[in-house]
Amino acid sequence: MPLSEHEQRMLEQMERALYAEDPKFASALEGNGLRTYTRRRVYQAVAGFLVGIALLMAGMVAQLIWISVVGFLVMLGCAVLAVTGWRKAPKPGETPRGHTGRRPVRRKRTVMERIEDRWQRRRDEQGH
Repeated sequence: MPLSEHEQRMLEQMERALYAEDPKFASALEGNGLRTYTRRRVYQAVAGFLVGIALLMAGMVAQLIWISVVGFLVMLGCAVLAVTGWRKAPKPGETPRGHTGRRPVRRKRTVMERIEDRWQRRRDEQGH
């Protein structure tokens, strides 16, 4: 889901403020630093998933259902974090999105604009 113009402006302001406050940290998040950071998060999520399995098993052995439920929830949360983190991580040699600090602005078409486009296409197909 694309960000609104206001959200994009706010994000750009936050990025500029980050660069102004701590340029070393901001530059570490670019390029390979970002890839390393996201991969590390994925590995942490995998470790958390294993802890969730251990909690699930411990709850079953101790016959305490609430521990098993907590273990399952930990497993579920960590699985979601691992999958989303893995997809967001840039591939080796790939520049991360927004590397220049600016993203291309894509204006979302309104419903009326889409209806007008369809109407115009139909008229053109019919030869009017």
